Amino acid sequence: MQLYYRELGESAPDQPPLIILHGLFGSSDNWLTVSKELAVHRRVYLPDLRNHGRSPWSEEFNYEAMSTDLREFIREHRIQQPVIIGHSMGGKVAMRFAVRYPSDFSQLMVVDIAPKYYPVHHDQILAGLRSIQLNTLQTRQQADEQLASYVPDLGTRQFLLKNLYRDDNQGFAWRINLSVINREIERVGEALAYAAPVLQPTMFLRGGLSNYVKEEDLPLIRQVFPNATLETIPDAGHWIQAEKPKEFLEKVRKFAGIG
Repeated sequence: MQLYYRELGESAPDQPPLIILHGLFGSSDNWLTVSKELAVHRRVYLPDLRNHGRSPWSEEFNYEAMSTDLREFIREHRIQQPVIIGHSMGGKVAMRFAVRYPSDFSQLMVVDIAPKYYPVHHDQILAGLRSIQLNTLQTRQQADEQLASYVPDLGTRQFLLKNLYRDDNQGFAWRINLSVINREIERVGEALAYAAPVLQPTMFLRGGLSNYVKEEDLPLIRQVFPNATLETIPDAGHWIQAEKPKEFLEKVRKFAGIG
């Protein structure tokens, strides 16, 4: 599958480019602000994962398919030994890619997700998105009002409604493949399947206020990624890059040797 992507910055001599993978319900747009900072020193690629953003839709939605998409993307653009950064679902895509293609990247940063199984916890979000009747929707404000009874947090609603756009007929449509994501949501929480440990330098970065990566996850993390470190950004939740961009950038720069 040919993924839609954004490309920022220039190639740096002998310095690997960055590939950043967004999370569930997200897109490359969510990463533009921090990527512009990183692109001062490195080339940065921001693909939209399948069934998200402007990338193609598919009935197949799992980590095997998405890691294959990533390998095809790297080969298509002749990217050499990238540093791969993945947030949440994008972090699981990055981990699956790493265990399948361990010679195709130089470093891995996994943001606020572990290789373990996560129970489905997006029921209210999915119900809220499904409740929005696109064929009668007149304004984005109406969509926000309908979603509010399912998702009380304004910031989360604003993030979700970035997926709403007007099509060529000026009607509203989703950039996410809502029906497939809803059908396959159990797969998003799947534990990482692996056959051998990944030896490349790896950082797991978590938010201090998030409960996605816990101390008891460390043995599993180091079983799969024996050269992994775990770092925490205090007072940050799950969306670390949006809540603490300065601190997040400092971690990325230090880990990847940027600047």
